[in-house]
Amino acid sequence: MLQRTSQRADVYFMHGNRDFLVGKACAEACGVTLLPDPCVLQRGTQRWLLSHGDAWCLSDRDYLRFRATVRHPDWPSTFLAQPLAQREAMARQLRMQSQQHQRAVLDQGLAFADVDHELAAQWLRQTQSQRLIHGHTHRPGSHDLGDGLERVVLSDWDASAQPPRLEILSLYPDGHLQRWPLSR
Repeated sequence: MLQRTSQRADVYFMHGNRDFLVGKACAEACGVTLLPDPCVLQRGTQRWLLSHGDAWCLSDRDYLRFRATVRHPDWPSTFLAQPLAQREAMARQLRMQSQQHQRAVLDQGLAFADVDHELAAQWLRQTQSQRLIHGHTHRPGSHDLGDGLERVVLSDWDASAQPPRLEILSLYPDGHLQRWPLSR
């Protein structure tokens, strides 16, 4: 589907916390362009800072340690050298641990880790951007960071949730944003 779409329009891809192994060969086969995280999108007079957002959840120290491990340059080749069954088992185990952690946070009435507002504002000022668009936390909304800076959070595209969480964010050259919910 990505390859067919990329024949009609430019398609860009930024790694997240579950697809960090997507490499150059896969991107080329799909016809997509890999984006660095973060990157700036210039649209009209607006500068948008795009990021997955996971590296900016500073209070989630366990996740940041995991991220540092799997994003180390040597880790992918070591992981991919293992038999497929072993890699699949490891992925299932990691996903199960993540879901257990999420349930424990909810059961204890705690808040999930979120992007650090000061770090987000710092990046926006550094890149001369007005808005940050990110995923990872998947609590759709907009957050005023002060000084005309804003953080916009994308949905997580969970079609099995009730109600489904499927959303497109349209950016317009004049700086206007519009969220479009999709139905299944």
